[in-house]
Amino acid sequence: MPRLWSETIEAHRREVGDAILDTTAALVSRHGLRAVTMSQIAEETGIGRATLYKYYPDVEAILVAWHQRLLSGHLKELAALRSQPGGPLERLEAVLGTYALIRHEHHGTELEALLHRDAHLAHAQRHLSELIRGLLVEGVKAGEVRKNVSPDELATYCLHALGAAASLRSRAAVRRLVQITLDGLTGRAPGVPG
Repeated sequence: MPRLWSETIEAHRREVGDAILDTTAALVSRHGLRAVTMSQIAEETGIGRATLYKYYPDVEAILVAWHQRLLSGHLKELAALRSQPGGPLERLEAVLGTYALIRHEHHGTELEALLHRDAHLAHAQRHLSELIRGLLVEGVKAGEVRKNVSPDELATYCLHALGAAASLRSRAAVRRLVQITLDGLTGRAPGVPG
């Protein structure tokens, strides 16, 4: 098969796959998780049901794929923040702040309950923990992060502490939570020079 032809087919498959994921997420958002059917997804996407079944066996499989794509996007965003210029604590603040806002904005739904039990979430959590741990190690070396607690423990602390962002009512409360978490990482009281 000519290269151009195979690249065109692959691009078409990606476009159809993305359309299926986006359409399903929109339908679930509008009608609720239990109300969405494969027929609705096919119709809204503009493809035949047989074609849809070639991509996914059921609605849950589509939602898992959508969630994997969403998590991957979040991890890429956080990795980009980790790699930006600046000191370790500054970059850590950007990563933790963005993570906390993600938790705040994506919580408490029936969809979350379904999707947060799959193995891909555990993989994403490990990846995120390693990303934060790496910044903490840099912060310890730079003298910006406390060294009396291991970076592994601190990374776990960060993830659990910022998980509370899901239950906060405002972005201002999320920012305060991030600041309290950062204060704990530095080992300094707020507003007190180190």
